[in-house]
Amino acid sequence: MIYEDGFFGERLAATYDQSPSPEFEADAIEQAVAVLAELAAGGRALEFGIGTGRIALPLAGRGVPVHGIDLSRAMVARMRAKRGGNDIGVSIGDFATTAVDTTADGPFSLAYLVFNTIMNLTEQDAQVACFRNAARHLAPGGCFVIEVMVPELRRLPPGQNTIQFRSGPTDWACTVYDTVTQDATCHYITVSADGRGEARSIPFRYIWPAELDLMARLAGLRLRDRWDNWTREPFTEHSTRHVSVWEKPIG
Repeated sequence: MIYEDGFFGERLAATYDQSPSPEFEADAIEQAVAVLAELAAGGRALEFGIGTGRIALPLAGRGVPVHGIDLSRAMVARMRAKRGGNDIGVSIGDFATTAVDTTADGPFSLAYLVFNTIMNLTEQDAQVACFRNAARHLAPGGCFVIEVMVPELRRLPPGQNTIQFRSGPTDWACTVYDTVTQDATCHYITVSADGRGEARSIPFRYIWPAELDLMARLAGLRLRDRWDNWTREPFTEHSTRHVSVWEKPIG
């Protein structure tokens, strides 16, 4: 698991919501929240890796009770500072193993994990445990949703292990892949207005759709839907990411 002090501490939390990624645009957030609210079906939602509340706060604004799990106190503090942030319950811990007490309110009808966060679990065993943890928290008929990239290995020519995905006058980023272990590291370099450079690196473990489906089966879940994006366009061989929905069987 990626720990708070090394990767998601105050330094990253302070600028996280200013990310240039399309997922942070208002329309993209609205699309994701609309789908999640529908899947919650009037029940409660549990977010793995709630972070600064990018999804949880607007989802709660739609009337869906949300609880979150996150290891980073710094990220959660950013959510708490926002309007409505103090109304969302958060359990501090590793979302692959942390249990939320459901004695009073019962199990959740939805668990979700967005924006590639499943890959922050850097070992396959931890990713398997994440599915089992989601299944433990779900009511029969409940859904577990993951939004994650499709590994970009088709873009790697022979002899190369690096893909650049961001380039600008003050911002540059790339991913270095290990195709044997499925380990990878994203490297980010930014240059401030005064010419000072800053570099940071975040490791992850990339994961294939079929591998996710097997993890779901091991946890007693079955695939219900897989889309290219939150607008539910079909998932195809050309898709660069997917939104997948697994369901906990009834009975």
